[in-house]
Parts: sequence; C-alpha cells; structure tokens
Amino acid sequence: MLYYEIKKVFSRTINRAVLVVLAVVLAAATVMALRLTYWVNDAGESEYGIGAIQKMAEAQHAWAGPLTEERIAEVLEENARINRSPQAQSEDIQQNDIAYGWGQGIAGIRDLINCSFSPFYQYDYYAADALTAADAADFYGNRMVRLEEWLSTKTFSDAEEQYLAEKYNELETPLNYDYVGSWDGFFQGVVTVQMFLAMLLGFLVSGIFSGEIQTKADAVFFAAQHGRGKAIRAKLLAGFCIVSVLYWVVFLVYTVLVLGWTGFMGADCMLQVLEWRSFYNITIGQEYWLVAFGGYLGCLFLSSLAMLVSAKTHSTVLAALVSFVAVFIPSFLANQIDRPLMDKIVGLLPDQLLQLHFLTSRFKLYSVGGTVVGSAILLFVLYTALTLLLQPALYASFRRQEVR
Repeated sequence: MLYYEIKKVFSRTINRAVLVVLAVVLAAATVMALRLTYWVNDAGESEYGIGAIQKMAEAQHAWAGPLTEERIAEVLEENARINRSPQAQSEDIQQNDIAYGWGQGIAGIRDLINCSFSPFYQYDYYAADALTAADAADFYGNRMVRLEEWLSTKTFSDAEEQYLAEKYNELETPLNYDYVGSWDGFFQGVVTVQMFLAMLLGFLVSGIFSGEIQTKADAVFFAAQHGRGKAIRAKLLAGFCIVSVLYWVVFLVYTVLVLGWTGFMGADCMLQVLEWRSFYNITIGQEYWLVAFGGYLGCLFLSSLAMLVSAKTHSTVLAALVSFVAVFIPSFLANQIDRPLMDKIVGLLPDQLLQLHFLTSRFKLYSVGGTVVGSAILLFVLYTALTLLLQPALYASFRRQEVR
C-alpha cells in the first residue's frame, strides 16, 4: 500500500516537474553560497569559486587558535602595518586592492573587532583602523557594555534583561577562532533551500488525501476491507516518507556541495565567531543541526497541515496553497505591521523554523510560566507538539469521511 501511494504521487507529470524545480533551486542556492567568498590575488584581481574559497580558508586558518588579548593586539598591529603601506595609501584602486589582499588572513578577526567596537546592531567597517594594540583589552568587555547600552533604549522586561545578561556572561572566553566563511555562505543560502523545500513538499503531498475523492474512487476505497484503517495509515506514512527522504537528500547534498571544500572547518567554534551578538551559547556545528532539524520540523508540520486541508476540503489546490501562504504571508505582516504584539505573534509562526539561523542572531524572547526562553527553543517545543497532534487528527478526519 505504501509503495502504491508513493507511486501515485510521482505518477503525475506536475509532481515529477517539482523534482526538477528542486534540483534547480539546489543548484542556484549552491552557486549563491559559493559566490559569497572571493579571493584577491597579488595583482589585486578578484577570484571566485572553489579555488578562492580554499585560498581564503588556508589564509585564515593560519590565524586559528584561542582569540586572546595578545592575538587581538597582533591583528590590530598587522592591520595598522597594512594601512601604512604605500599600496593602501595610494589613490590607485588596484593598489588599494593589493593592500586589501594582504589583510585577507586577518579579515575574520578584524570583522569581530569591528563588531566589538561598533554600536550595538551596527557595523563600522573602519572601526579597527582607529584602534591600537592597547585597545585589545576591551575586546570582550565591549560585548556586555554594548548590550547594556542597547537594552537601555528597548522595552524588555527586567526578567528578559537579566536573562540576556546571564547568557552573555556564560560565554566562555577566549573564543576559539578558525575560518568560518564557508559556514556563513551555507547559512545564507540554506534559508532559500528550506523555504522552497517547504513549499514544494507541501505541493507534492497535497493530493494524497483528496485524490480518491477527485477521481470518484472514494466509494471503492472506503468499501475495501482496510479502506478506513491500513489504507489511511499508508497515506500518512507515504506523506512522511516523501517529505523525510526528499528533505534530507536535498539538505545533505547542499551541505556537501557548500561545506565539503573546506572539510567543515570551524564547526567547533562558538556561534559568536560568526554572529558576534548572539546570546545562544552553542557551537557552529550545533547551529548546523539546529537549522537542519528546524527546517525538517517546519516541512513536516506544513506538509501535515496541507494533508489535513486536503482531507477536509477535498481540494488539492487549497491544500497546495497552505505552504505557500505559510511561508510568504508572515514576512509580509512583519514588514507592514510594526507592533510589539504582532512581532510576538509573527515570531511563532511556522515559517520561523525555516529561518532559524537568523533567529539565533536576533533578540526574540518569550516568557513561559515565568521562565524566559529564546524563540528558537520555544519553536521546537511548540511545533513538535503540533506536528504530533496533527497525525491522529488527520487520520480521524479521513476515517470519518462519508462517501458521496
């Protein structure tokens, strides 16, 4: 029965075309992620592609290790040395590019210094240029100072402010540093991959429950010995298998294509090496799995919801629209309505599971039973429960279906 239900889904030409669209999206997202990194060679010319990524990784890996005060001071001195060079002070753009190329090895640490010495939620690219080695002592302390300055302009509750302060203080320093540029490209592109996966997977399973009714085969289906039992369970399992297999195949292929060239370098670094202001004290490798399972949970929930609509309305079109609406409408609401309550509501909609990397760099907090939690944690609890509840609801809804 399971094989038959899966075969029915992919027997439709339009559903096979969805696989082609998925392949195109995967290719486009991979190219976009790989193009985010470029290497400036000794002639001041930009290089792109896998070779450029590997050169950048090699140059920045040379500065890997504990990000101590001494290492920060060393980077500031190297940055000042480059800025004093004739090439950096030249009015010739190509000479400037040559000087820029000399600083690519320290560029990752320089970015962190800029974040530390810039106002909160702002980024001053030239902040490091105005510093000396003596300023290295303030590198980690600035993180708490900037947070407190920012909180003074916001409307967080006392409990939320205390929660953020505790999370900031819990971060162990000095941070371990390594090249994380490939991870940056990966996380930028994975949002696109997961959003398209959610929409297209919802489309694929939207006809699983409405198919028999639309083809007038429901009388035979429900009159069969296992029509209101095993056959319905086969439909549920077919939807689960289609979503699970396609999601993980696409996600893991994207992972290999984007991250495989640098050997997952930097996975053991704390997330703050990539997202300086984040209050989630996890490694980049843990962030990867958070994003992976968050996207999977989002796809499972939206696909289950699409199947429930399919069973209730007998309409494949309405069911197919569920994932599209769930992905695009929240973004529209967030941009059009700037109110605290609406922001809280939008922050708990299922599309947020497809954007977990962005959430871990934002300050979305919720109080549940007097306990403050970040939205990323709450979303997992909420949608795991809702996805599990949808399964018996879907089964019961279709089992009670009357033949017309």
